[in-house]
Amino acid sequence: MILICDDDITVQTSLTLVLKRAGYEIATASNQQEAIDFVRRTCPQLILMDMNYSNTTTGEEGLELLAKVRIFCPAVPVILITAWGSINLAVQGIRAGAFDFITKPWNNLTLLNNIKTAIALNESSEKEIKTVGDLTMDTGHFEKIIGKSPLLLQVLNTVSRIARTNASVLITGESGTGKELIAEAIHENSDRNKKPFVKVNLGGISQSLFESEMFGHKQGAFTDARHDRIGRFEMADKGTIFLDEIGELDMVCQVKLLRVLQDQTFEPLGDSKQKQVDTRVISATNKSLTGMVAQGTFREDLFYRINLITIRMPALRERIEDIPLLVEHFAGKQAELNNMDHVELSAEAFGYLKQLPYYGNIRELKNLIDRTILISGKRIITDQDLKKQYIEVPVNQIPDNGSIQSLENVEKNMIQKAVELYGSNHSKIATALGLSRQTLYRRMEKYNIKLPE
Repeated sequence: MILICDDDITVQTSLTLVLKRAGYEIATASNQQEAIDFVRRTCPQLILMDMNYSNTTTGEEGLELLAKVRIFCPAVPVILITAWGSINLAVQGIRAGAFDFITKPWNNLTLLNNIKTAIALNESSEKEIKTVGDLTMDTGHFEKIIGKSPLLLQVLNTVSRIARTNASVLITGESGTGKELIAEAIHENSDRNKKPFVKVNLGGISQSLFESEMFGHKQGAFTDARHDRIGRFEMADKGTIFLDEIGELDMVCQVKLLRVLQDQTFEPLGDSKQKQVDTRVISATNKSLTGMVAQGTFREDLFYRINLITIRMPALRERIEDIPLLVEHFAGKQAELNNMDHVELSAEAFGYLKQLPYYGNIRELKNLIDRTILISGKRIITDQDLKKQYIEVPVNQIPDNGSIQSLENVEKNMIQKAVELYGSNHSKIATALGLSRQTLYRRMEKYNIKLPE
């Protein structure tokens, strides 16, 4: 049963019709007292709650009602109903324990998806959760994910539980920890797995191109718009869109993104007709979004919209027991790609690998293994072979706050270190860094790095 709490009879009637058609049993309350009397007797599956019940627009009545509902039905999910201009009130409600919010006028499809997700997640949390010792890789499709450490299995257990919902997911973790693979795993284990999985690197899209890339454009919308273009959200209709590096999005684009996430509608550039999509949103970042919210560089309402579920990817140094499995996988792939004999690592080599800090995580390990195999040409890799290829990042250059400048400094220092090791040999430098020669040339030009004569 769903309880609708709203003093507007028109809103009550509209919501009742939509939800009854979807198969839900409905109860209504026109004021705070009626709502409290109901939840004293019965805890519904979900509550749709307006924020105001008089002529005031402060939202205090809704927050007060939410607090009282939490006393009688602490686990029931509450979705707040608010006007677009009052989203700040809804954010206060989420801080106070609400599950989500919708804005008036609402989109029926988005509303039903939110309700389905809230009920499914609540039912899932009420079930007995497996202990780490009981977790296995057999709880879903995780073919691309290598490892059996407890921290990784906890992540996969979460993925198994939430994959079939439509909940928005925020994947956090350091660069190179495998956030994209987890996003793919969520999609593959969902009911959307036959539909597109669309990846978008928001860090690589400028403000001027954001709307065209994300929402598409009509021919003639701007000077170079010679043809109609389908945006990424439309490409991901009925599927999943993966918004990588969402922490790089500027404030102007954050507003535009929030609007499409709110009701899953948008207007392509140059088109006055709205388009509607049914898209699951998964985001990822290596930044602290809570810190950015505190600093005023990331919208709090957008933050709550994208992180209904948060999954933290552990750093490689937190799961060193997975290193042998990862090395075996990378070595096998390298041998297959280059038609080489199978390569093995000595016990000393594995001991050395387990001691490294891995600021670049799995990506750093892969690059180290690949270039050591290619440059050494040996069938048995020793710790000395690895030491020759390891490029140490100076501690004072480790990105501590995810800033762009810190990362650029790291990249510059790594290139300079490779130049010191391999002199003017472009091929060895590029191989050691895991770059193509063309990319290497661009990076060297960017940082004004010259090869020794």
